[in-house]
Amino acid sequence: MVMTNYMGLLAQNQPWNLILFMVVPVVLAESLVATEFMMAYRGPENAGGWKSWNHGLSILAGVYFAGVVLYLLTNVVPGITWKGWADELAIGAYLLGIVPFGALALMELGVIGKGLEPRKRLLHHFGWLVVFLIVSHVAMVFGMVDPTITGYKPAPAMMHQMDGMPMQHDGMQHNMNGMQK
Repeated sequence: MVMTNYMGLLAQNQPWNLILFMVVPVVLAESLVATEFMMAYRGPENAGGWKSWNHGLSILAGVYFAGVVLYLLTNVVPGITWKGWADELAIGAYLLGIVPFGALALMELGVIGKGLEPRKRLLHHFGWLVVFLIVSHVAMVFGMVDPTITGYKPAPAMMHQMDGMPMQHDGMQHNMNGMQK
């Protein structure tokens, strides 16, 4: 099976790429969801420590993800050989995560949404979190797709046989018996 560049990036440099590009952003998003729920339950005016956690997590998520996106745009994306539209959609959706995370950070830094009353501010926060969860799930789903089912055709020299099943393996050709093909 051929992997998208999204999955290839997560699979490289184990476990660090998986942690840095998937685990940390997802933990930040899920932690924000938890603090948002608590703030909604208690009311934004009575949220106490949950509001402080939410404030810090929002800024951290925006700054962290901005760093990730900057790194990917300067060091990874320019060298990508695209493997069809699913691959492009997965990477594009992942990179779009900076919009909602950036908006949350900018809200907490007072750059946008300053005049919003507490209830509206909470709704905006929820809205941006929903947007992040949507784009991140689109990235994950399409990142797991075998790009050959969306039209990508790998170079024949990159295929090898494993018990009768063609598999791609970074340009190396071999079979399970250790004999060169």
